[in-house]
Amino acid sequence: MKIIGVTGGIGSGKSTLTGYFERMGAFVVYADDLAKSLMTTDEQLVADIKKTFGDESYLEDGSLNKPHLIREAFQAGRTDELNAIVHPAVYRETQRLIEEAREKGYKLFVKEAALLLNNGRPEGFDTIILVDAPEEIRIARVMKREGSTREEVTQRLHKQPDFSKLHHLCDEIIVNDGTREELEEKARGAYQKMID
Repeated sequence: MKIIGVTGGIGSGKSTLTGYFERMGAFVVYADDLAKSLMTTDEQLVADIKKTFGDESYLEDGSLNKPHLIREAFQAGRTDELNAIVHPAVYRETQRLIEEAREKGYKLFVKEAALLLNNGRPEGFDTIILVDAPEEIRIARVMKREGSTREEVTQRLHKQPDFSKLHHLCDEIIVNDGTREELEEKARGAYQKMID
């Protein structure tokens, strides 16, 4: 089984590409979704978040108190602290899911993560794919998808890594500057190459 990493900035189409891989038969994990799920289901992680950011990080029903966490972590400049707690839990669960996929006979395990290359090229991946698109196209996509203003999207964009400086860490760069059909075609080509 090959282990694939897919990354790219906001509006690049990395989730869309990963979705195509999933439909083609890959075992797929979306790091953001996994992290959100673990933040309410992993007992150790829940305890660590409460210890670091207070019991009020959770509502009475056990769900995340997002306004509190956004204030404590993002607005107070403590995102590194939050990441230091969440990332090990995501890593552990990813390793468990890799074993599960291997036992079930999958040929490809794909992890989609925006922060995949934040500390250089991570170990354990056979192939890393970067999905890229011109900035104007990315801004337009996010504005349409979320109803955000250009200014809001641009701010988020500039908080992300400059992916053009990370090309050397990737095995393949897929430029997503056309239609969904064109991206699906590129996904099919990449998928075939990886399972051959």
